[in-house]
Amino acid sequence: MPPNPPHSSLQLHRINNHPGNAVANCYHQLRGDTHFMKPAATVPDAVVAYHTHPVTPNQCCSAVVQEIAAPVSTVWSVVRRFDNPQAYKNFVKSCHVIGGDGNVGTLREVRVISGLPAARSTERLEILDEERHVLSFSVVGGDHKLDHYRSVTTLHPAGDRDDGTVVVESFVVDVPPENTKEDTCVFVNTIVRCNLQSLAQIAENLWRRIK
Repeated sequence: MPPNPPHSSLQLHRINNHPGNAVANCYHQLRGDTHFMKPAATVPDAVVAYHTHPVTPNQCCSAVVQEIAAPVSTVWSVVRRFDNPQAYKNFVKSCHVIGGDGNVGTLREVRVISGLPAARSTERLEILDEERHVLSFSVVGGDHKLDHYRSVTTLHPAGDRDDGTVVVESFVVDVPPENTKEDTCVFVNTIVRCNLQSLAQIAENLWRRIK
């Protein structure tokens, strides 16, 4: 990847004004007909690799970073449950595993709350790395407009702290014909931000109860 790409743009996605939260700096680098997205340099290189997505001209991608005042093990105990996303994703009404045994390749059917431009989504588990704390899934069906959606969520310690976690969630998705890239990214980022804020609250409450 060239050190000074000819085309790049910077997008800032603020989670909220809480000082414990981070700002995800995403830039798109043009290489031929493919864009590549990476989070900010504050994320370790080993983690950045999971958030580098090839993006076609009709797709958009972005990332959100959330710092949580709880150990990685506590946060991971919530995130790793592919069969129970409603534990922290408030837009999910229910989830049922429809294929697989919880390992890579497992399929789930998610039903979302009313008010969103969707009712259900069929999703496939792509990565579940218990050692590196990485979970990825892709949307493979359902009645929604998030075609070819793929999400990657990683957890790593917050600096030298044993009781802090940085969560990075990135995604790539097709831009619907009636929408712009900006509109699509804003919509998905809003959902991801809400999910990660909810995750922070749940994990921090859990950590206070068990420590």
